[in-house]
Amino acid sequence: MGKTVRRLASVATMALAACSPVGLMLAAPGLLQARPAKTAQDAPDNAIVAWTYTVQSGDTFVSIARRMGVPMAALAAENKVPLPYLITVGQVLRRPALPYKSDGEAQAPQGQSAQIPPAQIPPAQVPPTHASPRTTPQRLPRPASRPAPPPRPEPAPAPAHAREAGAPRLVWPTSGSVISRFGTPVDGRTNPRGSSRANNGIDLAAFAGMTVHASAAGKVIFAGNEPERFGQLIVIDHGRGWVTAYAYLGRIDVKQGQQVAARQSIARIGKSGEARKPTLHFELRRDNVPRDPAPYLPVRL
Repeated sequence: MGKTVRRLASVATMALAACSPVGLMLAAPGLLQARPAKTAQDAPDNAIVAWTYTVQSGDTFVSIARRMGVPMAALAAENKVPLPYLITVGQVLRRPALPYKSDGEAQAPQGQSAQIPPAQIPPAQVPPTHASPRTTPQRLPRPASRPAPPPRPEPAPAPAHAREAGAPRLVWPTSGSVISRFGTPVDGRTNPRGSSRANNGIDLAAFAGMTVHASAAGKVIFAGNEPERFGQLIVIDHGRGWVTAYAYLGRIDVKQGQQVAARQSIARIGKSGEARKPTLHFELRRDNVPRDPAPYLPVRL
């Protein structure tokens, strides 16, 4: 009786091992052990796998491209983001599709198209019979190959910004994400004609008390309060009609008539004037005409 029970247990174990489901493996006769499941930690940290991504505070263009696993140039061309790749919080970026048409990366070879190999169908076998002679196996016709899809049209290049001669070489006045670009409407504010007012500079989100640096060397021609819009304001003359302005400040650390060097600390971030939260409003002007600061600032990595 004991030998019969052991023999039945061995047979049941072998049968269970032969039809065990995915995720189980046989550890010993009569025992099953679960395979360890893959966890989320096996995936790369912070990887972006979706086709679109909404820019968050603290993101940079290069970090988003690296997390998507695509070249910066291809991501910029797909979303028409010009140099120096300025992005704003809340902006939606689309993932570029293959083949990339920027910088020659991941492009298909010229003059070649992907062909789908025809399915291999085994020949039909006709069983022999005693009444008729053995017939030759017949092959079914191969299905026609499907044509390759047409290539995607090349995206239009991002518009280039011309840099004017004689302009000062600027550095970023503070760290922080760009939350409003040059020329975009300013929320809730109108001009004297009653229409929405455009931004004459860029706005950078920052923490209260952070340092504000002179974007280029020059002479302070205004340092004080401007109650209408800008609150605590500094204006620096860089010569040849070029000036930079720093508004919405919390504290001013320079005086009118003072000479400052590039990257010198001139103020602290605050919330004055029209600002509703700690923000730096930065403008570049030539002969009092606003210019887009983006082409004059270095690319952020």
